[in-house]
Amino acid sequence: MNDLERRSFYSFLGLYLASSFLFLILIGYWYYVAQKNALENEMHYKLQHITDVKSGEIIMAHMQGKTLKTMNVPKDIILALVNSAGVVVDGTLVLKNIPKQSGYLHENGYEIFVSDAPREHLNIKYVVAQSNTLSRTLTNLQKSVLTVMIIVAIILATIAWVLSKLFMKPIREKVEQIERFINDVTHELNTPITSLSMSANQALKLGECTKKMLNNISISTKQIYDIYRSLTYLNFSTKKDISEAVKLDKILRKSIEYYRPLAEIKRIGFELDAEGTILTIPESQITLLFGNLIGNSIKYSSPKSTIKVTLKNRIFTISDEGIGIEKDKQKEIFEKFKRGTEYSGGFGIGLNIVKSICDKYKVKIELHSTVGKGTKFKLFFPSK
Repeated sequence: MNDLERRSFYSFLGLYLASSFLFLILIGYWYYVAQKNALENEMHYKLQHITDVKSGEIIMAHMQGKTLKTMNVPKDIILALVNSAGVVVDGTLVLKNIPKQSGYLHENGYEIFVSDAPREHLNIKYVVAQSNTLSRTLTNLQKSVLTVMIIVAIILATIAWVLSKLFMKPIREKVEQIERFINDVTHELNTPITSLSMSANQALKLGECTKKMLNNISISTKQIYDIYRSLTYLNFSTKKDISEAVKLDKILRKSIEYYRPLAEIKRIGFELDAEGTILTIPESQITLLFGNLIGNSIKYSSPKSTIKVTLKNRIFTISDEGIGIEKDKQKEIFEKFKRGTEYSGGFGIGLNIVKSICDKYKVKIELHSTVGKGTKFKLFFPSK
């Protein structure tokens, strides 16, 4: 990854982790607080219930003149009876000081409920129920919640890493496409620019321009102009061109003549059969469409071959005797920055422009290609 991609990757990862961990902490805290409140309420109810039962036993024993039975309480509960003089007469009191009023207390890790329900029957003023079970339970709950949060955090971090990779994958592919596109455009420009430079230098040395030099300058200029025209369409394709009724056969003949010098370098010939056809479309765009298809055919045709071009019954056909396109690549050949082959350069936008123009003006396009035999494009122009 380059620096920009790396920053994007770690920014997304950091944002995802920060938001996930914050949400996890909030969920963990909410769960702990909810469980803590539930456990506290349960313990308070339990302690109060035990003191109420014991208070009832004290009152009944006093009213019936019976001896108070030995206290029978759960193992996790410590019960203490305090008389009117503030002395513990039975059980154990964990409080440092004798309670002076009823209510809930928390001391030395114990939950304590002091009840004055006996009303000094049998000289018992308070029944005190005490338990440290809640503290241990809450400690275990904290450990459990923390353990689960750590495990979930590890899972979230793993998911975040994977998602960040998936998030960056299309960006990485797009960056690679753009980098490859820039390299291809640079390569494509290098040939005509070098040719122009050499022809200009030779003309300066000789003090005159030969026909061959002028031809090279003309071809190189056309190659640069084609690249410029394609890039202009790519960048400003949203610009509205004015449609007009144009003669397709006339534009087609002009396009073939425009590219004929380039075809002659490879000794490629043209067979043209075109009838008069009118279509409402911007002339610049139909010229660009024909130009890309003709230029492609020249680029991928074998030397000394023939390119056949027909325009009949509103059907345009161009077929070459070139290297062809593999079947598995034919589906993506119209995508931007996609090339059917690395042969003869190119930068993968010509057929994308063709498809874009065809879609815009409802022109159906078909591709037929066989590796080693050639490629045929058929365009079906609408009747109106």
